[in-house]
Amino acid sequence: MIMGLFNDWIVVVLMMCGLYIVIAHGNLIKKIVGLTIFQTSVFIFYISMANVDGGTAPILADDIVQYSNPLPHVLILTAIVVGLATTALALSLVVRIKEAYGSIEEEEIQQQDNQIQEEKIEREQA
Repeated sequence: MIMGLFNDWIVVVLMMCGLYIVIAHGNLIKKIVGLTIFQTSVFIFYISMANVDGGTAPILADDIVQYSNPLPHVLILTAIVVGLATTALALSLVVRIKEAYGSIEEEEIQQQDNQIQEEKIEREQA
């Protein structure tokens, strides 16, 4: 019973690990890694759900009666490309944030932003 749900367990474990990393860590790189792990678990979930027992590749032949639908696999390939591009964009934004703030820790960036806002308010009141 449990081995029959192996893919489902892997999906749940990866999803929870990714979610925990995003929530628990303040480092922006670690958050991106957590999102990537979470995204990978979604890919595995879709591929697992698209699996057809006894299904073969959709190539026409006389002796094959049950085919696997290729659409979920194509969609996941597209999602992987989009995910890779999104991760690259996020990492480039982290590099820019590091240049602007000198840190990639979320709390330090928020403190610097709060200081800038306080100074701006003081200048407007003066």
